[in-house]
Amino acid sequence: MPSIKKKISLIYFVIATLLVVGLVPLLLTGWTLSDKSAGELRAAENRYQIQLVQEKARRIEMFGRRFESIVDGLAVALELSHDPKVIGAQGTEAKLGEILRQNPDLLALSIKPVGVDSLSVFRPGVVQADVEEIAAAAVNNHKGDGVWIGPPQRIASSGTLAMTFSREVKINGAVAAEIVGIASMQNIAQSVVGIAGAKNEDLWRQGLPIIFVVDGSGRTIFHPDKSFVEAGRPMTGLKIVSEWLESGSQVQSALVPFSAEEDGATYNMIGAYSTARVGTNQNFGVFTMQDSSRALAIVGEMKWQTWMISLLFAAFALGAGLLLSRWMTSPLVNLSAAAEQIAGGDFSRRVKEGNITEIGTLGESFNVMSEKIEEQIANLARAAEENRELFYGTVKALAAAIDGKDKYTRGHSERVSRISVAIGKRLGMPDTELETLKMSALLHDIGKIAIDDAILKKPAALTPEEYEIMKTHPQKGYKIMSQIPAMKDFLPGMYMHHEMVNGEGYPQGLKGDQIPLQAKIVSVADTFDAMTIDRPYSRGMQLQAALARLRELVGTRYDSSVVEALVEACDAGEVANGIVRQMAPIRERQAAESADGQGDVEPPEAKAEHPDKEDIVQLTPDAVMVEDEELLEIAS
Repeated sequence: MPSIKKKISLIYFVIATLLVVGLVPLLLTGWTLSDKSAGELRAAENRYQIQLVQEKARRIEMFGRRFESIVDGLAVALELSHDPKVIGAQGTEAKLGEILRQNPDLLALSIKPVGVDSLSVFRPGVVQADVEEIAAAAVNNHKGDGVWIGPPQRIASSGTLAMTFSREVKINGAVAAEIVGIASMQNIAQSVVGIAGAKNEDLWRQGLPIIFVVDGSGRTIFHPDKSFVEAGRPMTGLKIVSEWLESGSQVQSALVPFSAEEDGATYNMIGAYSTARVGTNQNFGVFTMQDSSRALAIVGEMKWQTWMISLLFAAFALGAGLLLSRWMTSPLVNLSAAAEQIAGGDFSRRVKEGNITEIGTLGESFNVMSEKIEEQIANLARAAEENRELFYGTVKALAAAIDGKDKYTRGHSERVSRISVAIGKRLGMPDTELETLKMSALLHDIGKIAIDDAILKKPAALTPEEYEIMKTHPQKGYKIMSQIPAMKDFLPGMYMHHEMVNGEGYPQGLKGDQIPLQAKIVSVADTFDAMTIDRPYSRGMQLQAALARLRELVGTRYDSSVVEALVEACDAGEVANGIVRQMAPIRERQAAESADGQGDVEPPEAKAEHPDKEDIVQLTPDAVMVEDEELLEIAS
C-alpha cells in the first residue's frame, strides 16, 4: 500500500516565511545588539574603574606635591636670604604661622636650625612633643637633596594619620637648618575612599565597590573600614594587590578580574589599580574592586530589557503575521474547500472573488472552470442517459427479436425482466445490481437466435437429438455476448438460468451457492411467466396455484429465498395476473374473431406457429415438454 504523504497547510508556510523574514532577524538583531551593548557596558565599566583609580591616585599625588612645594618654597626663600639669622627671626615665625593658616591640612611646620632651638608652629590640639618627635625622626631619616617624604604614620596624641615632608636649608654652602612639615591625611583619605565608618563584611555582602589604598609594602593606608587603617592591615592576600606589588609599581594602572573569599563565600570580582607616586621615595597603590555580578548588573538588566523589547515586537509581529496570513490565505482556503466539494460531485459550488488581484483572477477562473465542468457533466449525463436508453432499447430489440419468432411468446423476455426486478427489490439488491439483473433477464434467451427455426417452431415434440440442440441456447448466447465487454455483467443470468440447485440443470450442472443469485432469480421468473401466461390450447395457471407449485420445487430446482421474494412481491401487488398476462387469452381472441365473421376457428396445429418451446405445455397425456423439464413436471 503506497504511503500517504502528510500535507501541510499553506498558512503554516506563510507564518514560517514571516518568522524567517521578520521575527528571526528581529531576534537576531536583539541578540546581537544586546551582546554588543553588554560588551560596550563592560568596557565602559572597565574604563570607569580605571579612570576612577587614576583620578584617586592623582589626588594623592597632588596632595603630596602641594606640601612638597610648601616645604621646598620655604627652604628656597631662606636660602635666598643668605643670612642664617633669618631662620630664627620673628618674621620667619610669622611667615610659618601664615602658611599654617592657609593650609588646613598642614598640622605643623618646624625649622630646626643647626645648634639652636627649633622654631615650630602647630595647630591647636597638636602636642608639641609629638611634633618634635616626628621632626627629629624626619631629620634623622632624611637622605639626599630635595624634599624627603616620610611614610604615613600616626600622631600618638591624636591618632591622626600624617605624612612628613622635610628639606635641608643650605646657606653659603652649609646646612643651616632642616624644615619639616607635618600634613594630615584625614581629608585626602575621605576624598579617596568616600565612605566612612563602613564595615568590610557589609561592603562584601552588599556587593558595594570597595576603594582602598596601600603603601609599598601592602599595608592599608586608606580604607572604608577604620579598623583596617588603624591596624595597618596588610592586603597582600588579594590577587589584585599582590599583582600590583609584583609589578614593582612599574605599571601605572591595570584592570584585574579575580576571585576572592570573604567569610567563607567566594566572589568573582572585577577590580583596577593605579600607582600614586608622592615625591621620589613614596609609592601608593590605589585600588577599587566590586563583585562582578553587581558591577555588571546593568549589563544583565540591559540584556533583559533588550530581550523583552525584542520579544514584545516579535509577539506583535507574529500576531500581525497571523492576521495577515489569515487574510491572505482565506481566499485560498475557500478555493481549496470549493475544490474539495467539486471533487465530491457538487459542481454548483462557486468561489467568492478575493480583494487580491491574483487571487481574484484565480477565483474568477475557478468559477468559469466550475461552470464548464458542470456543463460538461450535464452533457455527459445526457449522453450517458441517451447511451443507456439506446443500449436498453437495443437489448429490448434483441429480446423482442427472439420473442417475435412466435406470436404467442411475444413479450416473454420483457415480462421475465420485470418479474426479476420485482424479486431483486424484495431481496434488497442495490439499484446498480437491479439494472444489471434487468438486462440479464431481457437477454436470457438471446442464444435462441442461433437455433434453427425448424427446431424452434416445430409443431410436434422434439426428438432427443433436437432437444439436446435446444439445450445449447445458453452456451450460444454466452458465446455471442461474451465478445462484448459491456455485456460481461449480464452473462450469469443468460448462461445459468437453467441450472438447478440440486445440480441436475444445465449447461454446467452447478449446485446451490455455485449458482449466482442473478441466475437463480431469472430461472424463477422465467418459469413463473411460462406457468401463468395463456397458451394456444390452454389457459395459464392461477397466481396462487403457480406460487404453490414453485414452493414445491424449492430445494430441488429453485432457491427458497428467491421463491419467497416472488411470493412477497405477488402479495404486495408488484407481480399479478394483470402484469404478467400481457397477451389476451387465445380462446377469447379466437371467439372474438369468429363472432366478427373473420372465419372459423382453425385447429391450433394449422392456425398458429408454435411459441417458444420453453413455454409449450402439451395438453395430451402422452405429450412431452419440448425444452424445459421443469414445465413438464409442472404440467404433470
